[in-house]
Amino acid sequence: MDRAEVAKILEKFHPVGLEEMNSVRLMNRTDLKYVFSVNKLPGILNMAIGRYHVLKIDNQRDFLYSTTYLDSPDFMFLNQHINGRLPRFKIRYRVYEHSWQSFLEVKCKTSKNNTIKDRIKNNPVEGIIDSQGNRFLQDHIPIDTSIFKPVLTTKFVRLTLVGLETSERITIDYNLSFNDNSGKTIELPLLAIAELKRERFNNKSVFSQLIKDFKVRETGFSKYCIGMSLLHNLPKQNTLKRKFLLINKIEKEAIA
Repeated sequence: MDRAEVAKILEKFHPVGLEEMNSVRLMNRTDLKYVFSVNKLPGILNMAIGRYHVLKIDNQRDFLYSTTYLDSPDFMFLNQHINGRLPRFKIRYRVYEHSWQSFLEVKCKTSKNNTIKDRIKNNPVEGIIDSQGNRFLQDHIPIDTSIFKPVLTTKFVRLTLVGLETSERITIDYNLSFNDNSGKTIELPLLAIAELKRERFNNKSVFSQLIKDFKVRETGFSKYCIGMSLLHNLPKQNTLKRKFLLINKIEKEAIA
C-alpha cells in the first residue's frame, strides 16, 4: 500500500498528540483483531473520519515500527501461543523508528483472556539484554531470563485511531515484513491488521460495527506466530492452517 495515499486520508482526521492519547493507554484491556486486504484500508479509513481522531507526532500520522521478539532455545513462548495456553507471555523490543525510542516489553494474556502490558525504555546491545532489562523481566516472568534471545524481527507501518469518548484505540498495521537471524525475509504487502483495544468492560465501539460493512470479521492473529511459521518449519504448524488459508484468500482478493 502506498503510504502517500493513506497519508492523504489521514489528513482529514482531527489529530491528537501523545499526551492526550495517554488518557486511553489501556494497559489492562481486551483486544480484538481484524485481518483484511490492504485494498480495503482507504474505504475503512474514510468511514472512520469524524468518528475517531488520529495520533499525530511531529507532523506525521503514520509511523514505521520495528519489533524484535525474544524466546528461549526451545521456543517456549511460541509453543504457549500455538497450544492456546493461558496465561502466556511475549517478550519483545519495540523501536519507534520516527523517534528511535526503544522499549523492552512484556505482554501477558491472562487466564481471563485479558491483555496486560508492561514496558521500560531500554536498548539492546547486539541483541543482549542488559542488567536493567533483566531485572525488569525477572519482575514479570518467574524463570531464568538469561535464556531469552532474539529470534524474529517484524517491520510494519502503523497508524493509530483514538476514540476519546469511548476509551478505545485502533491500531492498523500494513506493509508487513519478517526476518530472522539468518537474514531470511518474507513480506506480506497485501495484508492489513487492525487491532481494537479497549478497557475490559467497555463494549461500545463504532469501529467494530463499521468494519462489518466491509465483510471483515474478528479473528485471532499473532505476528510472532505467523512470522516464525513462515520462516521456519516448526512443529504443530497445522494449528495455524486456518490463518494461512485466510492469508491466501486475502492475497488473492487483493490482486484480483
